[in-house]
Amino acid sequence: MPVRDSHGHVLTTSPAAARAYARGVGRVLRLQPGAPEAVAEALVHDPTFALAHAALALLGHEQCVEVDLPARLRDACLHAGRATDRERSHVHAVLRHVAGDSRPLVRHLEQWPTDALLLATAVPTIAFAGVSEVPADAWRIVEQAAPAYGEDWWATGLLAFVRQEQHRYDEAMELSCRALALEPSAGHAAHARAHAHYETGDHDGGLAWMDAWLAGDGRDNDGRSHFVWHAALHELSLGDLDAVRTRYLAQLRPGPALGCRALVDTGSLLYRWALTPGADAVPALGPVVEVVGRRTLEEPATPFVALHAAVVLLAAGDGDGLRRLAERSSRHDHPTHREVVAPLARALGLMHAGRCSAAADALAALEGCTWRLGGSDAQREVVEETRIAALLRAGRYDEARALLDRRLDRRPAERDRRWRAAAAPRPAAPVTWAAG
Repeated sequence: MPVRDSHGHVLTTSPAAARAYARGVGRVLRLQPGAPEAVAEALVHDPTFALAHAALALLGHEQCVEVDLPARLRDACLHAGRATDRERSHVHAVLRHVAGDSRPLVRHLEQWPTDALLLATAVPTIAFAGVSEVPADAWRIVEQAAPAYGEDWWATGLLAFVRQEQHRYDEAMELSCRALALEPSAGHAAHARAHAHYETGDHDGGLAWMDAWLAGDGRDNDGRSHFVWHAALHELSLGDLDAVRTRYLAQLRPGPALGCRALVDTGSLLYRWALTPGADAVPALGPVVEVVGRRTLEEPATPFVALHAAVVLLAAGDGDGLRRLAERSSRHDHPTHREVVAPLARALGLMHAGRCSAAADALAALEGCTWRLGGSDAQREVVEETRIAALLRAGRYDEARALLDRRLDRRPAERDRRWRAAAAPRPAAPVTWAAG
């Protein structure tokens, strides 16, 4: 009798290898550590298991797991010849995706929508970059696959994340709670719920739930720093800067183990904390810069990383770094780097130079295209917050209040109410960026 995975697909391997592979894929879907080790164990049991070779290659490409990428791709291709049609299609999709062409992966999912590892790869989330910068394209992939999964906890959580991106927050909350009831450690469902709490202004409830989940069912989550960031964002919205400081010192201080998360989570939190009315003695960005490295800051691989690199360079007072980021982005092969990242870096360079009114105008011009940077609304709104800070420093109080009123209409937050009070038509205290 052939060995099958949890969705009924035949696996051309031994039972022991299949169990290890399934454990590894399950850890990927739960956002738990140990996935590469489990998949590597599968290859110990069966070195000819094509899907295990492909999975390690995929994790190396997407999540910076240390693997011999060319060897894994070569062996996946070599051993796929004896596998099923689905497995051969899966391997081909991985090979082409790593090479920069994700169309075979999308076509594969049209025929085999319950190939969960590749569906996870296709959608931009906390774990994967996705195959499209256009949110609606990713939503369509999930929507088309969802009926094939029924009440599957992972697919329900993934659909919940799509619903919150579509601003359908009640549905997102219902779906995420349903998924968490089936699998309390479900990371994608927890992430969707975190966003639903934040976007609806339920900061007290969201903070209490997140802290409880992190201490309980989510304690082993591989994306822990990002969930901690979500908790800190609630505290920032509540205006509880003492709690933000405590959380930073206990859970978000940059270190080698955080890797790029030191930029995306810690760096962005410190920057937004420094912008907050009443903030003082915000920790310096130097340790973040040291962990992340100059190359990531000035030659970021993706527009999403570039967004965070730009704000960290501004907060660190690095005008030369912003200039180099803008110059390199303006010559980049990728249009989003040229058309969004480069002007964003130039706008923040104007902020650094004290030309705040010009910076505010430059940031306003980007309002309709920041979605191209990737990430979530909650992450990208750092651009809007920078624009508010620029307007305040330029003395353009009416415009700052209009932006803050729009934010408060969308989502209540004590931080924004305090910020609006600071936007009264009088000379505003200058924002002091943390020293690098």
